[in-house]
Amino acid sequence: MRVARIETFMVPPRWLFVRVETDSGLAGWGEATCEGRSETVRTAVDQLSELLLGRDPLRIEDNWQLLTKGSFYRGGPILASAVSGLDQALWDIAGKHFDTPVHQLLGGHVRERIRMYGWVGGDDPGEIADAVSAQVEAGLTAVKMNASGRMGPIATTAELDAVVGRVAAAREVLGGSRDVAVDFHGRFSAANVRRVAPLLEPYRPFFLEEPVLPENPHLLRSVTSATSIPIATGERLYSRQEFLPVLQAGIAVAQPDLSHAGGISEVRRIASLAEVYDVQLAPHCPLGPLALAACLQVGFATPNFLIQEQSIGIHYNQGAEVLDYVVDKTPLKFVDGSIERLIGAGLGIEVDEQAVRSADKHGHAWRGPLWRHDDGSFAEW
Repeated sequence: MRVARIETFMVPPRWLFVRVETDSGLAGWGEATCEGRSETVRTAVDQLSELLLGRDPLRIEDNWQLLTKGSFYRGGPILASAVSGLDQALWDIAGKHFDTPVHQLLGGHVRERIRMYGWVGGDDPGEIADAVSAQVEAGLTAVKMNASGRMGPIATTAELDAVVGRVAAAREVLGGSRDVAVDFHGRFSAANVRRVAPLLEPYRPFFLEEPVLPENPHLLRSVTSATSIPIATGERLYSRQEFLPVLQAGIAVAQPDLSHAGGISEVRRIASLAEVYDVQLAPHCPLGPLALAACLQVGFATPNFLIQEQSIGIHYNQGAEVLDYVVDKTPLKFVDGSIERLIGAGLGIEVDEQAVRSADKHGHAWRGPLWRHDDGSFAEW
């Protein structure tokens, strides 16, 4: 069996799917979405395909080594995302070839279900309360929210009070039996994080996410030592090497993205490295059904797996929804705030190929927002 054809599909609202077909007719799917840069990743997949065509798809590790080390220039979000989509597709092929879920090929399942959380929008405490209530009604037991919008390098008292007010509003709806994670999105300076984190401690956030920018891992230790709240980060880190300094800085939750950090193969290694530091895995995944299925396959086979993000019903999925591209929505159904172990072969979901091909004809050109402060200077989003 050899790789015979590799295709990519730009599908709304903002995803890039990869299809790898073998000469036996067996095909696997993956997701190489890189939000706002998927056209560039599509080109990278095309270039990497030159290395993969004609090779045995079941030699996943050897293929991963070739794709990641077959060029003088390596790493970064574009190449890592391209490798991620191809790697997921190869694991999907292997599972289908052996008629078993990917998690069985990873050593077998260590849990029967995975707890899920959803993202809630809104900057006003009243809007937060309504959004959290909707997720609770959908059956989730955990949510994640933005700490703020634009934030100055040294926050005003009003800005800090607004952050605390939003988290307080979420906690009031959730009560003591559900969880809220707070995402800083790298918008806060380390000084602001150190000021606001102690103010949030009475509301017991599940974790504080990405408190500093990914290029500043040297600042993380000052944050982790300033609060008892668990610190999470990693959606913009793409390898074990990049995760090492943040693990050493004392984070509690590692958040690699399976469509950015080398796919199933590398995230499994990141999880093992994190376990050495007593750190839990909670993959970043505000993406499509293939990325979500890949995360779940890793989760079912990973001992230090904590919880899984998903974007079903998220506010910026406009034009298409996560479940629009799967034939059977049942495997990704929430049951008491969790998704039950996937038992289908490969990634465990069946892609609606006709819907994907049709959507690709229209494509998408999703871009993230460009923010500026009131003085005109650029702001992180």
